Amino acid sequence: MGRPFGQVYRARSLALGAVAVVAAIMVPGSAAADLRSDIQNEVREFLDIGRTAVPRAECGPGSMPEPGLQGDVPAADRDSGRSTQGYRCNMSMIGQFAGRGAGITSTSFEHCSYMGTFFPGNLLHQNGGVQVLDVSDPANPRPTATLNEPAMVAGTWESLKVNPQRKLLVGTGVPMLVGAGYLSVYDISDCAHPRLLNPGPGANLGMPLPITTHEGGFSPDGNTYWASGITPGFLSAVDLSDPTNPRVVWQGLTGITAHGFGVSPDGNRVYLSALSGVTVLDVSAVQRRDPNPQVQHIGRMFWSDGWATQHSIPVTYDGKPYIYTVDEGGSGGVKLIDVSDDADPRVVAKVKLEINLPQNLDSSIASSMGGSIFAYESHYCAADRPVNPTALACGWISSGIRVFDIRDPGAIREIAYFNPPARTGRNLDMVNSPHALASLLGIPAMTAPSAARAVLEGQFDPSQALSSRTGKLALGDVSTDWCLSPPEWRGNDLHVTCSDNGFMVLHVDESVYSPPADQQSVVGS
Repeated sequence: MGRPFGQVYRARSLALGAVAVVAAIMVPGSAAADLRSDIQNEVREFLDIGRTAVPRAECGPGSMPEPGLQGDVPAADRDSGRSTQGYRCNMSMIGQFAGRGAGITSTSFEHCSYMGTFFPGNLLHQNGGVQVLDVSDPANPRPTATLNEPAMVAGTWESLKVNPQRKLLVGTGVPMLVGAGYLSVYDISDCAHPRLLNPGPGANLGMPLPITTHEGGFSPDGNTYWASGITPGFLSAVDLSDPTNPRVVWQGLTGITAHGFGVSPDGNRVYLSALSGVTVLDVSAVQRRDPNPQVQHIGRMFWSDGWATQHSIPVTYDGKPYIYTVDEGGSGGVKLIDVSDDADPRVVAKVKLEINLPQNLDSSIASSMGGSIFAYESHYCAADRPVNPTALACGWISSGIRVFDIRDPGAIREIAYFNPPARTGRNLDMVNSPHALASLLGIPAMTAPSAARAVLEGQFDPSQALSSRTGKLALGDVSTDWCLSPPEWRGNDLHVTCSDNGFMVLHVDESVYSPPADQQSVVGS
């Protein structure tokens, strides 16, 4: 049985170390040797860095492929304006609503999309709330409503999520990294015209909920909305059994940080993103609505390959449970983790682009300097179904939207990408874009920890990190876009927003992807 929060925690490596000492005294030498091997494997996994990229997509007719490293937008293309044309491979844009830019993450349901807001830039135009789009005609997305409740206007960060089963849309107010108190619940049965369900608690300025937020997401049944408040690892379970009256039924500290997460299909496990890793929580007591529920800590794993772990997507292959877990910071990319043993999750595959490899981080710095704090990091993904998924689509920040064939988890490969045209020089047109606002800083700070490690390993060539962009430390030039949002599957189309280009309908060519009959876009939270 897991341990309730409030007890003293130890990292798994320390716990195994203590067990090893006891085992060495009490059991035969052969058993102790096996345990030492287990400890060595744990340390090796913590220190391991993915050093290979997935195979490149083979670009078909009509493509405008990247000219160099997979995922890179070279300095020369940024300087010449070539990046304003974008790059594409087996994928094309068939519809767009740019608006004033999109926030960090957006969401969609049926033929509608909901564009996230970024505070305070979203207040600088007439409709400062969440923009509702009708995408019945994919070539001509059109706005139908604006959601202007306090949570929607305060900036939704990574909290705007849909539960398809109950046809609910929820977002929380996050004005600057962390928010508190405000949460709106909408009925989206008529997806183009959401109807507020909770005019009281959470939506009324005088009736805040006792939550902190940065990110959030649903349990699969839609009865619980989990709100995570990042530092210091505060997590809240909001009961939505009665969506007109949201109420907190559990909350607690989970560790140093609480970022995004994924929730198991039965709602009994939360795979919570930590600073650099995943914590497995037994939340079955909350799922059952036990009186005074206790959340149990089951297992935890950490890594040094990437950081600011973003979220997880629970899937199964041949009945065995896994999660695809995404690192927002550094060069960690996406990891496939075996969670069949809750107490001992194991990384079984890594998905990286060439620009993410340790030996190429000097080139990454050379091209991304001046483009603000993010560079070529992964951020949010969606699988095309939860059971035996066939494709994974990811927002890969300045590398655009990337699509991978994941039918065989041992042979993942890229099949398509679309890096949208840079909107260089149009910052004032994109006041709702975090990229446009953050471009006041030009340094790709999120890459720094991985780059520092490459330096220590002797894989970073300072001369390769120099380019025409080296001196661009401030007032960045928006020479790429930031694709932060999960691309949602709609047959061969993807509904997605990128910060500068707003909402886009992207079409994945039939020659590289055939949607399964039971396609069901799954983000995990």
